[in-house]
Amino acid sequence: MTDLLTSIQAALDLPRTPLTFTEAGALPSTFAVTELASATVGAAGQAVAELLQQQTGRLPTVSVDQRLASFWFSASLRPVGWTVPPLWDPIAGDYASADGWIRLHTNAPHHRAAAERVLGQVADREAMALKVAQWNAAELEQAIVDEGGCAAQMRSWQDWQAHPQGLAVNQEPLIQHQTFDAVSEKPWLGSVARPLAGIKVLDLTRVLAGPVASRFLAGLGANVLRIDSPDWNEAGVVPEMTLGKRCARLDLKSPGDRQIFEDLLKDADVLFHGYRADALEQLGYGAVELQLLAPGLIDVSLNAYGWSGPWRNRRGFDSLVQMSSGIAQAGMQWRQANKPVPLPLQALDHATGYLMAASAVRALSERLKSGRGGSALLSLARTAKLLVEAGLTTEQPALRAEEPADQGLVVEQTAWGPAHRLLAPLTISGTPLQWDLPAGELGSHRPQW
Repeated sequence: MTDLLTSIQAALDLPRTPLTFTEAGALPSTFAVTELASATVGAAGQAVAELLQQQTGRLPTVSVDQRLASFWFSASLRPVGWTVPPLWDPIAGDYASADGWIRLHTNAPHHRAAAERVLGQVADREAMALKVAQWNAAELEQAIVDEGGCAAQMRSWQDWQAHPQGLAVNQEPLIQHQTFDAVSEKPWLGSVARPLAGIKVLDLTRVLAGPVASRFLAGLGANVLRIDSPDWNEAGVVPEMTLGKRCARLDLKSPGDRQIFEDLLKDADVLFHGYRADALEQLGYGAVELQLLAPGLIDVSLNAYGWSGPWRNRRGFDSLVQMSSGIAQAGMQWRQANKPVPLPLQALDHATGYLMAASAVRALSERLKSGRGGSALLSLARTAKLLVEAGLTTEQPALRAEEPADQGLVVEQTAWGPAHRLLAPLTISGTPLQWDLPAGELGSHRPQW
């Protein structure tokens, strides 16, 4: 834990104050996944504690339940009498090619269509497997990417370190910070109980990492408004990730919706986005334009493969980065398996999400001190390096199995039916993590604060 936590504290410029970790055991993996979960959740808690000390003169204690942190990295929602839609498209997954393994990511309809333009339409995995088997993995990866799809050849860590993109992202810091000159005089409206009360968070992120970050801030009292495009949906993760948020839709290519977006942005304190590296710039919302629209804005963004190198604009997801960066191959060796073995959950996404949340809180501390806004850049591939360099772990006892006492007593009336949430994995003395809104459908609110 020490090396992982120390690296994260250094990246966030957090003091090495002690954190308490409770509960023993670990998720089954050759990598320190439970440590990563606990360290990133703990660092986010430390960032909040530092903000509270700055504003109140009192430093709260912070503790992390490692078992609950591990569970939250999978899912926190426990439906009562209904089930969450499946997370994966039927043909998404790993396939044997003519010379190795490749993963196809087809959850979004347009990504599946891109894969099928290259490989042909299929009814099921068996038919897709026959088609993939005829291809060289590197050539198929490139062909699908060229069509606007998402795929990743399985590489070893050694291969990734020699790959142009691996070389590039592994030179990047875990978190790339910048402080801006433009200032904002907004006061702190929070309290010990709700430290982020009055903070407006505009969330343009999707799937997991960014939504994890904004969910965490919502649990501390932030006003989170999530914006999706008119046709986007991700049924399997929406009930998990919209807790505490209002969700609206805007088309940033439409003049009317752009005006609404800019009006929202002018009042925002934090912007989260996870588009490809140049996507917001192409829409006219680069870093300079954002600061002109919203002086003092805290701008936190992530991408899959890093902010430099030939793949900086490549679409990607946690499961693909695990394939590219050697994680799935190392798991295969560890388990002596005949196919890729990924992490037991999408730890790169969740960990990066908590690092984004911590980055936003640290930037908020700076703004309350100096008035200056700032930015932070993170990537799944750079978080992968953090995990790989923490080293392979020895066999550890399993986590104690989940039990009813792990769930909160409150029944969350989600848009799909009643549910419980697991108890929060993080305890900040005097500052409970609690969410004011149940999970709701995308586009269920108006685009207004």
